Amino acid sequence: MTVLYENRRAGAYIVSEAAGATGGMRSREAGVLASGSGKLVDGTILGQISVAAVPVAAAKGGNTGNATISAVAPGPGAKVGVYSVEFTAATKFDVVDPEGFKIKSGSTGAAYADDLGFTITVGATPMVAGDGFNITVSAGTRKFKPYDPAAVDGSQKARAVLFGNVDATAADKNIVVSMRDTEINGAEITWPVGISAPNKATAIADLTARSIIVR
Repeated sequence: MTVLYENRRAGAYIVSEAAGATGGMRSREAGVLASGSGKLVDGTILGQISVAAVPVAAAKGGNTGNATISAVAPGPGAKVGVYSVEFTAATKFDVVDPEGFKIKSGSTGAAYADDLGFTITVGATPMVAGDGFNITVSAGTRKFKPYDPAAVDGSQKARAVLFGNVDATAADKNIVVSMRDTEINGAEITWPVGISAPNKATAIADLTARSIIVR
């Protein structure tokens, strides 16, 4: 006798969702799953690429010193916009985020890690107070990818739930996702293999903030 296996039904994770005023589902949106995401099943928790992989750093005009900056990369909290690295002394600097808030200070010759990561190396001419660098973080592609708590491109935050099965191993794929106003069955969703309890709790909180409630 031939044994038949039924694949997971699209939307099996949904307990309830909000309907649109003129038909359709307000809870769902169309999107793009990034190439390389692999074969994903209905109910997979997704993140979204919100920041570009490589920020652009440039010395501020009028610098006295000629220090250099290298190994610039986004951190988990990177925001889109321009960060200002402002020297307060020859080897000390402050960092101001795109919203004007001062974050962690740093020193030359030591790897800096906060919203951004980078290293500033002193040059032949010392930096003076007022010298600095601008670091521009551009917006990401907004494509979806599997939620990854170790990522720094925005996908470290749970953002949506995949509706249906899809294979994005070798190419981008158009998808539908649950983005808001949805109750989901915690037993019918798929998490990254080996996810820790604290990371899962954080992801559930991220989803809750977007009115995606795990039951």
